[in-house]
Amino acid sequence: MKDCYKLADAESRFADIIWANEPISSTELVKLCEKELSWKKSTTYTVLKKLIGKGIFQNEKSIVSAKLTKEQFYGLQSQNYVTETFGSLPRFLTAFFQGRKLSHKEVEELRSYIDSFEE
Repeated sequence: MKDCYKLADAESRFADIIWANEPISSTELVKLCEKELSWKKSTTYTVLKKLIGKGIFQNEKSIVSAKLTKEQFYGLQSQNYVTETFGSLPRFLTAFFQGRKLSHKEVEELRSYIDSFEE
């Protein structure tokens, strides 16, 4: 499931086309991909099938739409990166803020944000 939120460059451009035009018929998607990516029909369907398999999009009755919004996808991608790279959010923040002082305003903004997620 790790690779679920990782996209190659071409997949990312393809996903952006879908997000910008959804819901879109698969026929129109093929035309757009031919115009914008110089892809053949078979390439469009191959990549679409791959991203459907990752749970990002769906193709029902020849209408392609997102199962995840762009924001949801990139949020999950970020969470996955932090977990894989640093092990936890606190470790990520420690690395991110290392050697840096925060202004009072930044600290208050972070506290407010963290408080909004506290159980």
